[in-house]
Amino acid sequence: MPHASATKVAQTAKFRLVSDNLMKMKRLTATDAARRFSEMLDAVEARGETFVVVRNGRPVARVGPAPAAHGSAVKEALRAHPRDADWADELRAQRDALRIEERRWSG
Repeated sequence: MPHASATKVAQTAKFRLVSDNLMKMKRLTATDAARRFSEMLDAVEARGETFVVVRNGRPVARVGPAPAAHGSAVKEALRAHPRDADWADELRAQRDALRIEERRWSG
Protein backbone atom coordinates (compact mmCIF):
# COMPACT_ATOMS: atom_id res chain seq x y z
CA MET A 1 0.00 0.00 0.00
CA PRO A 2 1.61 3.32 -1.04
CA HIS A 3 2.14 6.02 1.52
CA ALA A 4 -0.23 8.97 1.42
CA SER A 5 2.82 11.20 1.03
CA ALA A 6 3.75 9.42 -2.22
CA THR A 7 0.31 10.23 -3.56
CA LYS A 8 0.78 13.86 -2.48
CA VAL A 9 4.04 14.16 -4.44
CA ALA A 10 2.43 12.60 -7.49
CA GLN A 11 -0.52 14.97 -7.32
CA THR A 12 1.57 18.13 -6.92
CA ALA A 13 4.12 17.28 -9.63
CA LYS A 14 3.57 18.69 -13.10
CA PHE A 15 3.16 16.36 -16.07
CA ARG A 16 5.44 16.78 -19.06
CA LEU A 17 5.44 14.66 -22.21
CA VAL A 18 8.92 13.46 -23.10
CA SER A 19 9.30 13.22 -26.85
CA ASP A 20 11.98 10.53 -27.10
CA ASN A 21 9.78 7.78 -25.70
CA LEU A 22 6.42 9.52 -25.22
CA MET A 23 6.22 8.59 -21.52
CA LYS A 24 4.45 10.90 -19.13
CA MET A 25 6.85 11.94 -16.40
CA LYS A 26 6.21 14.11 -13.42
CA ARG A 27 8.40 17.17 -13.21
CA LEU A 28 9.77 18.48 -9.88
CA THR A 29 12.12 21.31 -9.07
CA ALA A 30 15.39 20.29 -7.46
CA THR A 31 14.22 21.95 -4.25
CA ASP A 32 10.96 19.97 -4.18
CA ALA A 33 12.80 16.76 -5.02
CA ALA A 34 15.22 17.33 -2.12
CA ARG A 35 12.47 18.20 0.34
CA ARG A 36 10.32 15.23 -0.68
CA PHE A 37 12.93 12.69 -1.65
CA SER A 38 11.48 9.91 0.49
CA GLU A 39 7.97 10.56 -0.87
CA MET A 40 9.31 10.56 -4.42
CA LEU A 41 11.03 7.19 -3.86
CA ASP A 42 7.78 5.82 -2.41
CA ALA A 43 5.95 6.82 -5.61
CA VAL A 44 8.67 5.23 -7.76
CA GLU A 45 8.61 2.01 -5.76
CA ALA A 46 4.84 1.73 -5.25
CA ARG A 47 3.59 2.75 -8.68
CA GLY A 48 6.63 2.73 -10.93
CA GLU A 49 6.40 6.48 -11.48
CA THR A 50 9.22 8.46 -13.09
CA PHE A 51 10.16 12.02 -12.17
CA VAL A 52 12.22 14.61 -14.02
CA VAL A 53 14.16 16.88 -11.68
CA VAL A 54 14.52 20.43 -12.98
CA ARG A 55 17.03 23.09 -11.92
CA ASN A 56 16.77 26.63 -13.26
CA GLY A 57 14.17 25.46 -15.77
CA ARG A 58 16.42 22.73 -17.24
CA PRO A 59 15.99 18.98 -16.71
CA VAL A 60 19.05 17.69 -14.84
CA ALA A 61 18.04 14.20 -13.67
CA ARG A 62 15.47 11.49 -14.01
CA VAL A 63 14.40 9.34 -11.06
CA GLY A 64 12.50 6.19 -11.86
CA PRO A 65 12.38 2.45 -11.39
CA ALA A 66 15.67 0.63 -11.77
CA PRO A 67 15.74 -1.77 -14.70
CA ALA A 68 15.21 -5.36 -13.70
CA ALA A 69 18.38 -7.42 -13.70
CA HIS A 70 18.21 -10.91 -15.11
CA GLY A 71 20.91 -13.53 -14.90
CA SER A 72 19.52 -14.99 -18.10
CA ALA A 73 20.91 -12.05 -20.09
CA VAL A 74 24.42 -12.76 -18.77
CA LYS A 75 24.07 -16.46 -19.51
CA GLU A 76 22.88 -15.69 -23.02
CA ALA A 77 25.86 -13.41 -23.65
CA LEU A 78 28.28 -16.05 -22.38
CA ARG A 79 26.70 -18.74 -24.54
CA ALA A 80 26.88 -16.51 -27.61
CA HIS A 81 30.69 -16.37 -27.47
CA PRO A 82 33.02 -19.35 -27.72
CA ARG A 83 35.23 -20.18 -24.75
CA ASP A 84 38.85 -19.11 -24.90
CA ALA A 85 40.77 -22.35 -24.44
CA ASP A 86 44.01 -20.51 -23.58
CA TRP A 87 42.50 -18.22 -20.95
CA ALA A 88 43.26 -20.36 -17.88
CA ASP A 89 46.88 -20.95 -18.97
CA GLU A 90 47.40 -17.24 -19.67
CA LEU A 91 45.97 -16.31 -16.29
CA ARG A 92 48.21 -18.85 -14.54
CA ALA A 93 51.27 -17.47 -16.37
CA GLN A 94 50.40 -13.92 -15.31
CA ARG A 95 49.99 -15.00 -11.68
CA ASP A 96 53.28 -16.88 -11.77
CA ALA A 97 55.03 -13.76 -13.07
CA LEU A 98 54.01 -11.75 -10.00
CA ARG A 99 56.68 -11.29 -7.35
CA ILE A 100 56.19 -10.31 -3.74
CA GLU A 101 57.89 -7.03 -2.92
CA GLU A 102 60.02 -6.92 0.18
CA ARG A 103 59.94 -3.59 1.95
CA ARG A 104 61.77 -2.47 5.00
CA TRP A 105 59.69 -0.63 7.48
CA SER A 106 61.19 2.43 9.04
CA GLY A 107 61.27 2.76 12.81
